[in-house]
Amino acid sequence: MRFGYWLPVFGGWLRNVEDEGMAAEWPYVRRLARASERLGFDLTLIAELNLNDIKGENAPCLDAWSTAAALAAVTERLELMVAVRPTFHPPALLAKQAANIDRISGGRLSLNVVSSWWAEEARQYGVEFDTHDARYDRTAEWLRVVNGLWTEPRFSFSGSHYHVENAALEPKPLRHPRPTLYAGGESGAAKALIAGRCDAYLMHGDPPDRIAAKVADMRARREALALPPMVYGVAGYVVCRATGGAVQREIARITDVRQSAAGYANYEQWIANTQLEQRVSLEDYSVSNRGLKAGLVGTPEQVAEQVRAFERAGVDLLLLQFSPQLEEMERFAEEVMPLVRPSASEPSQHHAGRLATRAHAG
Repeated sequence: MRFGYWLPVFGGWLRNVEDEGMAAEWPYVRRLARASERLGFDLTLIAELNLNDIKGENAPCLDAWSTAAALAAVTERLELMVAVRPTFHPPALLAKQAANIDRISGGRLSLNVVSSWWAEEARQYGVEFDTHDARYDRTAEWLRVVNGLWTEPRFSFSGSHYHVENAALEPKPLRHPRPTLYAGGESGAAKALIAGRCDAYLMHGDPPDRIAAKVADMRARREALALPPMVYGVAGYVVCRATGGAVQREIARITDVRQSAAGYANYEQWIANTQLEQRVSLEDYSVSNRGLKAGLVGTPEQVAEQVRAFERAGVDLLLLQFSPQLEEMERFAEEVMPLVRPSASEPSQHHAGRLATRAHAG
């Protein structure tokens, strides 16, 4: 199992807690990224939104791509998975930008391709907002252009959304044959696109039995396309405490969501503009990405057993959220990692290399 974490570009993950002690500022995320390498984390996911989805749109949030470039220069081992939304980035220009950051990092860049859901953000920033399935039509073309420029000496493409003519991109990314393409989605359109064009499938938080069914579905889709196996990742929010009573008190604190909270209006837009396989309650949404549904709560032994359950379900990567981030990541590294890794002080380098080989075969 590889352990990744969400970089707190929004200043936290809890809609009802105003200050989580992790400011959306460069000094904090730089300190966190460097510390995470020492702690044994493998990857950080840098979300991309121009407005703050968690604390309200007037709250500060960091830009994903300039933050990724800066982190590439101050870290040594951490994989930088940067979210990218095709409607906000012309594909040829993004391919060039990403290749350069990959070079700066020494080949540690990967992409999390996300189809936009926030209509209000698109309106404020003057970006076209497509209907749900139309977004995936655009994304399919976008991926063809990015991949073509990364892998071919010259590339041309003419589609409904994008046109490039005999374009050259040099230098290419260091990661061969390309940086890993992660993506998530629960609609039929999303799953079909991801199975055919991406290397890894990311899922919102859910219990291992539900995740196992999703993994089985995507494996079948890949096999039907005669493509190699994918990498599978799951989001989860960790509550690790010494006793059951302390766990329950913390869960009560973080799920006390009020409809007056600054992020509640964003919750309504998210529900309206996504197609989910299950109903999401307001309590579920108190922690982003259905993180609590992953069940990574309890004593260190209980959390470790849930990690092993995800491994049995076919999961290769856990994308974790904590609050406060640094302190709880330190707790996780000290109390949980030793229970699930032979040498908790060392990242899963061999496993990471194996996963990269599997992903890039697609």
